[in-house]
Amino acid sequence: MTYQLYIGDRKYSSWSLRGWLMLEKFNLPHEVSLIEMFSGTMKDRMAALAPARLLPTLQLPDGTVIGETVAIAETLAERHPEAGMWPEDPRQRATARWLVAEMASGFGALRSACPMQLAHIYQGFEPSEAVLADLRRIETLFAHARTVSGCAEGWLFGSYSIADAFYAPVAARIVGFDLPVSDEMRAYCRVTLSDPVLRRWQDRMGEVKYTTDPYPIDLPRIPWQLNCRPAIKVNNA
Repeated sequence: MTYQLYIGDRKYSSWSLRGWLMLEKFNLPHEVSLIEMFSGTMKDRMAALAPARLLPTLQLPDGTVIGETVAIAETLAERHPEAGMWPEDPRQRATARWLVAEMASGFGALRSACPMQLAHIYQGFEPSEAVLADLRRIETLFAHARTVSGCAEGWLFGSYSIADAFYAPVAARIVGFDLPVSDEMRAYCRVTLSDPVLRRWQDRMGEVKYTTDPYPIDLPRIPWQLNCRPAIKVNNA
């Protein structure tokens, strides 16, 4: 039983990263097909998956197509209860679902101003008040999750869960744009981005190249760093 996961460019597709992490982190058998997002071929490549039109898209072994990441998450968790994709404790599980739902529907300012990428770190980015508001909201949700779970550090609910997969691109945005967050949030970003599974995704980002950057941002940049991070100032909210 093998799933077929269709993803977009690893450097830019935050939602594809979420879908891929759910399969990789929970050791679910799958194959990956890459569909370039900015080469003009995406619509034709997606035609066979209609009515799905966005990435990632998951195809079940029986051919069923699922085109939204929250639906992918619930389907996989339902099909693989032994994998522990949601926290076992009911209160923690409900809270994790809340965080995932808010991630799927919110934080538009952060998404728009800070496109995900894991190749370099922008210097001198000035977040708008709307971006800062999104960051404050994420910190509030994380603090609540840690109160519910009793886990002061590491993954939000002790063991890796779907919630951690959904917030991995947030960690990439925080580090990639050196955004002002608390020390606790910065520590969570380091845990997330140093995870060996995510590093495998990052190692393959160069498989698609474009002559122009799909998300041009006119700021100086330094090479992506991970564990040392002294070049990144830690800003407290």
